[in-house]
Amino acid sequence: MNKGFQKKYLLYLLVFLGFIGSMLFVYHNHDFYERTILKVTETIETDRIEITDNYENKDYLVTQKITAVIQNGEDKGKTIELENQYSGSQATHFQLKEGTEFFLAKDGSSVGDIKRDKYLVLVAWLFIIILLLVGKKQGALSVVSLAVNAVILSVALDIYIRNSDNSLLIICGISIILFTVLSLIMASGLNEKTYTAIIATLLSTFASLLIAYVALLVTKEQGIRYEEMAFLTRNPQIIFMGGLLIGSLGAVMDVAITMSSSIFELFEKNNEIKLSILKKSGLEIGKDIMGTMTNILFFAYVSGTIPALLLYFKNASPLGFTLSMNLSVELARALAGGIGIVLTIPITLYISIFFIKRKQAKL
Repeated sequence: MNKGFQKKYLLYLLVFLGFIGSMLFVYHNHDFYERTILKVTETIETDRIEITDNYENKDYLVTQKITAVIQNGEDKGKTIELENQYSGSQATHFQLKEGTEFFLAKDGSSVGDIKRDKYLVLVAWLFIIILLLVGKKQGALSVVSLAVNAVILSVALDIYIRNSDNSLLIICGISIILFTVLSLIMASGLNEKTYTAIIATLLSTFASLLIAYVALLVTKEQGIRYEEMAFLTRNPQIIFMGGLLIGSLGAVMDVAITMSSSIFELFEKNNEIKLSILKKSGLEIGKDIMGTMTNILFFAYVSGTIPALLLYFKNASPLGFTLSMNLSVELARALAGGIGIVLTIPITLYISIFFIKRKQAKL
């Protein structure tokens, strides 16, 4: 049995043990929660009412009598009875079934949120396993990179919340640098391809932020609706710019590493290739990925507003008002990210050519 096979077998064993261990933990982690958790043992439907709203939309309201056992705290093991109501849409309240675990509401007499950590962990493990099967070593590094980035973002936001005098843009800027460097090094290693992608990502991201800032300054932010941030006690413009900076990073980084990998791969296949041919090929590659990446960014931002759009339209809100209220901020983010994507193509191309010139000079 060779060492490579042993390492592979050990990795699969660790993944399997990690999966089993984490699933066992989330099924028995009730004592780690401060909120009271209950498990449904019996449900009885006591009432069902048909409802028709002002727009002739039919729905129903169901009342359940719930018997549940407390899973944590001083009253662990105690059985209580509650009443639960839910509608057909289950928008704010949920249908409870036998075996469902939920949190007790703050009033101590009604149903709160469903305990979903087991489902989140299961989906996370499916993602990790697929990533490892497809990407193998690179997939494992991607998982580590994702976890590290999540920790960095969490720490950055915590620093800003605890110290509101600190600039969110500076905190996000430092986080962007850490995200980019760690993610690309873990994904591609230490080489010219990675250095190119890092430089191009940072230049393009900050350039797109600067262009967006100038555009908002010139237009005096007309058309941008910050009502969705009304609950914040901080400057919504700064929050918007910080979100814009982080939001455009993923797409820009993807374009940068795709471009640099393609160009350096062409050079590795033929290290005597003319720079003019390399430049032309790089531009064609950029054109091919530019449209799809811009669309991905647009759909990623806009998809989150679909529930709000449906709610506004259902209440007969005017089309223009609905779109301006729900899409102005998201479209601005998508446009700023699109600018970053477009800028990334020539920046990555010329930085790649700079490194390749140095390589050709040494040959």
